[in-house]
Amino acid sequence: MGMKTIDFTPQGTCATKIKVVINDEDIVEDIEFTRGCDGNHKGIISLCRGMKADDVVTRLKGIKCGFRDTSCPDQLARAIEGR
Repeated sequence: MGMKTIDFTPQGTCATKIKVVINDEDIVEDIEFTRGCDGNHKGIISLCRGMKADDVVTRLKGIKCGFRDTSCPDQLARAIEGR
């Protein structure tokens, strides 16, 4: 089974890097965040692993963090959307 790895530099979040692995069936296999809220990232990863990539984008795109216009979930959606 083939895998595609996305290395993404998020903008406007505490996380400084997002790595996403998607298999050839468009299923999210793994996600890694560098920096940011460890517990929240673990929750996001656990919920998104095994999901269709497009479903992750649909669910997470547009989520805001406090006063910011984006969030780590939104940036993850943007990373996947840009694949």
